[in-house]
Amino acid sequence: MAKRGGIRILDGNHAAAQGAKLSRVQVIAAYPITPQSPVTERLSEFVEKGELDAQYVAVESEHSALAVCTSASTVGARTFTATSSHGLAYMHEMLHWAAGARLPVVLACVNRAIGAPWNVLNDQQDSVSQRDTGWIQIYARNNQEILDSIIQAYKIAESVYVPVMVCYDGFVLSHTEMPVNVPSQEDVDRFLPPYTPHTILDPANPRNYNLVTFANPRVNAEGVLCHGYMELRYLLQEALQNSRETIIKVGQEFGEVFGRSYSNTLWTDRLDDADTIIVAMGSLVMEATVAADTLREAGHKVGVLGLRVFRPFPKADVVKALEKSRLIVVFDKNISYGLEGATCSEIKSALYGSSLRAAIRNFIVGLGGRDVKARELVDAVNRSLASVKEGDLTREYPEWICAI
Repeated sequence: MAKRGGIRILDGNHAAAQGAKLSRVQVIAAYPITPQSPVTERLSEFVEKGELDAQYVAVESEHSALAVCTSASTVGARTFTATSSHGLAYMHEMLHWAAGARLPVVLACVNRAIGAPWNVLNDQQDSVSQRDTGWIQIYARNNQEILDSIIQAYKIAESVYVPVMVCYDGFVLSHTEMPVNVPSQEDVDRFLPPYTPHTILDPANPRNYNLVTFANPRVNAEGVLCHGYMELRYLLQEALQNSRETIIKVGQEFGEVFGRSYSNTLWTDRLDDADTIIVAMGSLVMEATVAADTLREAGHKVGVLGLRVFRPFPKADVVKALEKSRLIVVFDKNISYGLEGATCSEIKSALYGSSLRAAIRNFIVGLGGRDVKARELVDAVNRSLASVKEGDLTREYPEWICAI
């Protein structure tokens, strides 16, 4: 039997820091930004007290933070950083670089609104805006999942050589305390072996990494035919496509050691008989579950589908989960301006070509920390049910739950 860790009352940022500590990170790059700052502050305390043997690098910007992580990862260190909002936006160039270099960096994104105007509160615009950078994205519903996902992220990243972003809602989770089962270091060590890098730093065997690469394959100085730029992009796409199996396998192994299984890409609640399904990501999934309870009491067969993994997008899993639905109501804490919420677009794309012909409604909620109440979700679902009965199956743009 695995030794159970102790239950502690932790906020989400402390849970993330504990996950990084238990993963025995070796290099931490830190730059403060609300509401992320306490993550790396806590890690600095662990390092200062001698509880974590790591290099703590205080940098001058978020761009530099991820540059430090990519450099340290290239030479074989397990690296970690955290950021939010404009900090993640400032990392944009290095996000592409880490993924293109196939480095297993792990980053905690404490989701926060993007300006202008300035806002330090929660929505998911920051991480969703970076969905095309080649990172695996995992979203947590609560503080236990934050800690567990950080630990799993290293095993996933170091198996497929793709960086992982663990995302959780700022203030809603980052500054809210919950009971968290903190595993023992012994069990984490059993689950997560030391990092074996695929890059080499050896003066006796000098190498260059990430040189200028031309469009077509070329023969190098040793006569070996090397990939062109497009082949390297294909291999990254292939790694993302195939990472679903690794994510599932790692989640299963995590459950075997710690008793909390993550053998899924989705969180589902009462889908067996549901003909109306609410879709959401992050902590909003918990609010959606409360809303579904209310709708069930009113006689509606409502279930909830929470996206745990947003990249790679779990298309086949989504189609299967939604196969019995006649109405899908997607609540997005983001907006792809000029179209709709990004989650809704992904759901529609997944269903294209399937036999499912459900009506889909999209609601934009919670931007800039606007409180999302279960009763508002209930009202939106009721309005959607009424519109479907009236024969209104399609909408060009999403509805907004706000004062305008």
